[in-house]
Amino acid sequence: MTPSRDIAALLDIMAKLRTPVTGCPWDLEQNFATIAPYTIEEAYEVADAIGRGDLDDLREELGDLLLQVVFHARMAEEQNAFAFGEVVEAITRKMIRRHPHVFGDENDKLTAEDVKGNWDRIKAEEKAERAARRPPEEATHKSLLSGVKAGQPALTRALALQRKASTVGFDWNDPRAVLKKIREEADEIEAALERKDASELESETGDLLFAVVNLARHVGADPDMALRASNAKFERRFAYIERALEQRGRSLEDATLDEMDALWNDAKRSETEPSSEPRQRVRA
Repeated sequence: MTPSRDIAALLDIMAKLRTPVTGCPWDLEQNFATIAPYTIEEAYEVADAIGRGDLDDLREELGDLLLQVVFHARMAEEQNAFAFGEVVEAITRKMIRRHPHVFGDENDKLTAEDVKGNWDRIKAEEKAERAARRPPEEATHKSLLSGVKAGQPALTRALALQRKASTVGFDWNDPRAVLKKIREEADEIEAALERKDASELESETGDLLFAVVNLARHVGADPDMALRASNAKFERRFAYIERALEQRGRSLEDATLDEMDALWNDAKRSETEPSSEPRQRVRA
């Protein structure tokens, strides 16, 4: 086989990988549950490429993400549930329906806010239609939070839950009140540490993370992007420690915590001080 721009070639490759006996042993062992983590990982890789502004990587990562869609569709087809073509048909139908101002008879000039309002209204109609098609025994209590997708990463879902609850006024009025809540949660963790209860510590740590997401929302920061930036900062400063130790002929294993901490502070100062000014030894 040769590389191709035709989606049919990718579908054919996946079909061959999943063909019993002649296919790939690893691919044949997979199912929806085992592939799902890779799907999430590839979506994060796409976001990472976007964050770095690397369009070459973005092209590659979008291909990896597309492969995940093809993989899931192939497994569904093997179970006679649906095929890739039906996935494409479903999303094209949805996009046409949700953009009547583009594909329908509505020719009015709409603002971006108008379009979002139409999108939310049509999406709600589609959700009601799906619910009506379900068997009666599947009917459950409809909470305000029911519409928040359960498959999202925990950080993203926490933000979505908080936003939904805030629509009915269940929210903090001041970021400082959220900060106070964070301090309370930290105190509860400290108390749990005294009791050495692993289950309680996990629960209290989750409460603290939820409160921090709430603070990010109130100060207008995206918690996922903020954490990504902090991850990059940590990697950058840790690399500084590694380079500094290497220049001294030392390894991480040989260095003391105090020595690494001092180098960390050096890295921190080098990022905050103007490069044109002489370095000042200050406490940070």
